[in-house]
Amino acid sequence: MGAFKEVSKIAGAFVGVIVGAGFASGQEILQFFASFGSIGLVGCVVAGVVFVLLSMAFSTMGQRLKAGSHKEVVTAMLGKYAGAVFDLLITFFLFAITVVMLAGAGSLLHQWLGVPEVWGSVIATVATVLIVCLDVRSVITFIGAVTPFLMFMTVVVAGYVLLTPHPDIATLQEATASQPKGAGHWFIAALLYVSYNTVAGMPFLVIMGGQASSRRVALWGGIIGGLLLGMLMLLIASSMFLRIDTIGGLPMPMLSIATQISPWLGHLMSLVIFGMILNTAVGMLYAFMARITTPNTSRFRVGTAIAGVVALAGSFVGFIQLVGLVYPIYGYIGFVLMALGLVGWIRMARKSTAAANA
Repeated sequence: MGAFKEVSKIAGAFVGVIVGAGFASGQEILQFFASFGSIGLVGCVVAGVVFVLLSMAFSTMGQRLKAGSHKEVVTAMLGKYAGAVFDLLITFFLFAITVVMLAGAGSLLHQWLGVPEVWGSVIATVATVLIVCLDVRSVITFIGAVTPFLMFMTVVVAGYVLLTPHPDIATLQEATASQPKGAGHWFIAALLYVSYNTVAGMPFLVIMGGQASSRRVALWGGIIGGLLLGMLMLLIASSMFLRIDTIGGLPMPMLSIATQISPWLGHLMSLVIFGMILNTAVGMLYAFMARITTPNTSRFRVGTAIAGVVALAGSFVGFIQLVGLVYPIYGYIGFVLMALGLVGWIRMARKSTAAANA
């Protein structure tokens, strides 16, 4: 495989995982960026820079360690016992994201087709459990193909919003006051957003880095993935801020903006968002169960069904409430992972340089 293809594969995999957990509905970016007004857009830039640093750090660490799972990198950074604690926290966060995604699917189908949220979540749960129990890898690969479509749709929607009339800045700033916020300060919100996404995306990023043929490939895969995420964040947050007077309180703001442009565009966006939500739910539930029991066994399938029912029950709390609760909690936990990731990356780089000089 050529270097360019390898770099694209790493960047695409990282973006694909993060997009489902932190971009698809738009609710996440609304709470962590757009709800703070124009200063929230500065937060997008800050988050983008941190994403680039962390993504290249974890991808290169994965390559150096030839990592097969996140456990190897976490253990290398924290040691056996502290690493085991963070491994447990990350594993259960995978389940928490599954709960959030099932709630998001219910909100999406309700806003799109008028299906009661409960039944929307039930439909998503059944689909997720069946996919995980059957042939998860091929299905995840297939559903993951919608990532480029989401990126394209984001550019179309954001471009339309930026080029059409909107209320003055003072009116928009006033409208942000009533919006739920992921943190009390825009800077903390930006770091929290990166943090919880790092907890979600790091396990996949280090594995992709571990498969890279060289550190240069792993490094550039991480950098390009981080840059793509930063650009997507800024585009989505900008379009939401300029339409915040009409999307406030809606669980799926990206869908609302697309529908305002055209009903058909709204239907297309709904399909893309549902695909990304389902993709993330499948990936997170599979990763969670794979850490508990052996895949492709009867115990794995029974456990998946039980976990699906428990996740469904948790999704009844409500999508907006879950985003505002689950993500900040694990965001604060992820601060430690972010700091140690950068420190570990610097230490490994120094060791490599010293070895080369010796």
